[in-house]
Amino acid sequence: MLRHIVMWKFRPGTETERDLFLTGLQGLYGAIPELKSCQVLRGMEGSDYDAVLISEFADQAALEAYKNDPRHKAVSALCKSIRTDRAAVDCLLPDPEE
Repeated sequence: MLRHIVMWKFRPGTETERDLFLTGLQGLYGAIPELKSCQVLRGMEGSDYDAVLISEFADQAALEAYKNDPRHKAVSALCKSIRTDRAAVDCLLPDPEE
């Protein structure tokens, strides 16, 4: 399993677009089969980032399929129009059977 974590900082004055983006991002869960789990969280006041996505995929190929899905690309385009910063990390999760 692979955990994909992304954090964003948004431009001031884009709260409406931010809400649309975060709602749209959460809506991908259940719509894109490669997305095995999904948490979309808002940062607390004073946090370095405004929101975070914590998601899981079977493997790198599943993550790439998710990234290239037209529904993800549409949500991502909205994010790109309002973000000022983005950080991401992909982590391999230990096999529970080992």
